[in-house]
Amino acid sequence: MQRIGFLVYPGFQIMSLAAASVFEFANLTLRRTNYEVHVVSESGGPIASSLGAPIQTEAIGRQRFDTLLIGGGVGVPAVSASLLDIVRKSPRRSRRVAAICTGAFLLAQAGLLDGRRATTHWLVAQRLKQEHAAVTVEEDRIFIIDGDIWTSAGMSAGIDLALAMVEKDLGSEVARQVAQKLVIYHRRTGGQSQFSALLELEPKSDRIQNALTYAKSHLRSTLSVEELAAAASLSPRQFSRAFTAETGQSPAKAVEHLRVEAARLMMEQTRHPIEVIAREVGFADRERMRRAFVRAFGQPPQAMRRHAAEPDAGATVDVASRVA
Repeated sequence: MQRIGFLVYPGFQIMSLAAASVFEFANLTLRRTNYEVHVVSESGGPIASSLGAPIQTEAIGRQRFDTLLIGGGVGVPAVSASLLDIVRKSPRRSRRVAAICTGAFLLAQAGLLDGRRATTHWLVAQRLKQEHAAVTVEEDRIFIIDGDIWTSAGMSAGIDLALAMVEKDLGSEVARQVAQKLVIYHRRTGGQSQFSALLELEPKSDRIQNALTYAKSHLRSTLSVEELAAAASLSPRQFSRAFTAETGQSPAKAVEHLRVEAARLMMEQTRHPIEVIAREVGFADRERMRRAFVRAFGQPPQAMRRHAAEPDAGATVDVASRVA
């Protein structure tokens, strides 16, 4: 039996507890208790969430867990020095230690992320970078596994992280059945983006939204300003002016973002050669796609495909590779 400790603190965000349901449904799928989940806090007793609703907890003390999961908060958690000390010593008592969302700040403050890759919610990723320079923060990831330390993005990404744990422990078929029972997408890989290009643009008018929807559905087309303007029922001049005003980007830059997003999804979900992917998403050739990837992500598509092909959905870095 694997004991899961779910560590919470005053003001934790209650949605982070959704990750615990993954272990519950793994037990239901197996028809036996493989995971024993304990909600713990520094002193035990009722702990109020950010919503105000309390949850009953056990005192963590010197308990040993196979996995210790640290919940996230609405903002960056402010916890006691004694709780940080417990977190700092947790790898001695647990096979793996994980943090959901802003819980990564507790790992960083405890020094457990120094020299490691990690992620957190995109809203606070820059702050994590600034306050903890020894951490390699990858803000555009759903979850990351670096040795025995796991981190995830926003609260819902904790479910993806927990599913990855179940898959590692019990195999992909059990994880698939758990996801099916929870009515969630199985294996949203760690390397997937936290962002959507369409959501990031956030156009204010239906006409510009129509143009973007058209662009996403016709990526293989040239998608000239004239073509997009026609989809928006505007003149090219009116369209360019309105598009930039509403999205803060030129039409050409927005189309590039849509193509890069589509290309990365194809690399994660298919084995198509990069030349084929470049053609399918509308890049004229492989080199143009490479330059667009470097602008967007700071690395070429080949490097991102290698990450996606690594064990644990492109999110794992083992200790040997990190030392090397």
